[in-house]
Amino acid sequence: MVTLQGALPVRPTQDELAAFLAREFPQAPCRIVSLSERGATLRHEVGVAELRPGGTVSGPTMMALADVSLYVAIMAEVGLLPMIVTTQLSFNFLRKPAGDRALIGVCRLLKVGRTLAVGEATVYSEGLDEPVAHAVGSYAIPPPR
Repeated sequence: MVTLQGALPVRPTQDELAAFLAREFPQAPCRIVSLSERGATLRHEVGVAELRPGGTVSGPTMMALADVSLYVAIMAEVGLLPMIVTTQLSFNFLRKPAGDRALIGVCRLLKVGRTLAVGEATVYSEGLDEPVAHAVGSYAIPPPR
């Protein structure tokens, strides 16, 4: 990220964010579907490794999607700062997700300050209207280099 003293950060494009994730965070199996002002939508393909007994998607899989969605949305606002870190994540499991559908994470940033961002993410089974989970998270934003 390139910034000047007092200047706004250079916001990355969706392609730049996708390339960043592929290069720096390849273990995150999420794909950016879209970016919006103070928001992002990501998709996570569900495979056998993400299922738990009973044919439902595991909690850690849903939590990871929510966390990465918020991480991406924050970087879309403040620039490619890899050391943005989760400081708090509150998670509610609402209903059983479909084990045979991808997960969709839709997030919205509630506040983006100089050192802290707060947002919420709603997780859906693809194609279904009712959310399967909801998260609220806070993220520390490091100072630009």
